[in-house]
Amino acid sequence: MDIRPLDPEDLPVLLDLTTAVFGPFYEDFFRPLVGEAVFVNRHGNWKDDYRRHLAGLHAPDKGKFAAVARTDGQMAGFVGWVIQKAERHGEIDILAVAPSYRRLGVGRALAEHSMAHMRAAGADVISIGTGGDDFHAPARELYESLGFTPFPNVSYTKAV
Repeated sequence: MDIRPLDPEDLPVLLDLTTAVFGPFYEDFFRPLVGEAVFVNRHGNWKDDYRRHLAGLHAPDKGKFAAVARTDGQMAGFVGWVIQKAERHGEIDILAVAPSYRRLGVGRALAEHSMAHMRAAGADVISIGTGGDDFHAPARELYESLGFTPFPNVSYTKAV
């Protein structure tokens, strides 16, 4: 596996990967759970939201960094992180692994890669967030195995 900084030319492939990774959550889990009104209001344009997010993922002048993992010439996953130097804090903003590369150590390698960069930049604390639902259970398992402490959070949304 090769991990390297994100290149703007990677963005179309990363958007496809992001759609493959998170599409089942938005379309098969979140949408039926919250109903159409909430879905459309909160995440109805989730693909466009990710397109915009990915475009600004690697902006070192703003403390934003990203790396991609390639295996056998294929995009296996990517990670984006933010460093807040004044607070000595880093945050893994997004971590995605292509379905065919899950459970092969790609997510762990990307997380460790980003954490090493954050520590080198002076971070004393690193955070990451994920969902508490069944879809995100593998992510929680990975983060806890890396030593992150989960903190329960409940978010409510209602159509009115």
